[in-house]
Amino acid sequence: MIKLLIIEDHPLVVEGFKNLIDSRDDFSLCGIAGNAEDALLLLKSCLPDIVLLDIMLPGMTGLELIDILQKDYPKSKVLVVSTYSQRYYVEAMLEKGAKGYLLKNAGNDEIIEAITSVYYDQTYLSHEIAFSLRKNAGQPISLSHREIEVLKLVADGLTNKEIAEKLFISPLTVDSHRKNMIAKLEARNTASLIKIAVENGYFSLRNDTNELK
Repeated sequence: MIKLLIIEDHPLVVEGFKNLIDSRDDFSLCGIAGNAEDALLLLKSCLPDIVLLDIMLPGMTGLELIDILQKDYPKSKVLVVSTYSQRYYVEAMLEKGAKGYLLKNAGNDEIIEAITSVYYDQTYLSHEIAFSLRKNAGQPISLSHREIEVLKLVADGLTNKEIAEKLFISPLTVDSHRKNMIAKLEARNTASLIKIAVENGYFSLRNDTNELK
């Protein structure tokens, strides 16, 4: 029996996984959490064989949570389930210890294959991810123009609300751009993100003014 914990904040995705798990005699569901904090509470009583982990959770992201899982619950294998197929997300999660990476559009057969493979300690990548990694091997990580705009304003010391007002977008969108860039550049926090971005030439700091390159 493979015991699973779902850490996912989208109800339809959760429902799909729950229905699949409930339909199989060899799978059992020990808990569902919509964010990292609830997941850590569940883990005190539920020790799953496999954690189905989303990346972009509200609050603490999956990129941050996996570090805690690897440290405190090393026997629970992590199978990432995400909409993101970009190389930087896949490599970041695998380097942090994930045993598999599955896209949310995967069919039931592929989900079963992924769970079973990870349970038997085999690394699993969805077919689309594996193809993408081979195709894009060696390509540099890129930030969009909007991401660089947000990053420049973050470096200027503006808050999410101030950046949102300046760029005519919502604070949630600003926060999403910030989290995406932290994930892409594998930064620890915002200060680290700015340092890495400057070192890699995404923008420059000159006379206390950030200029886009």
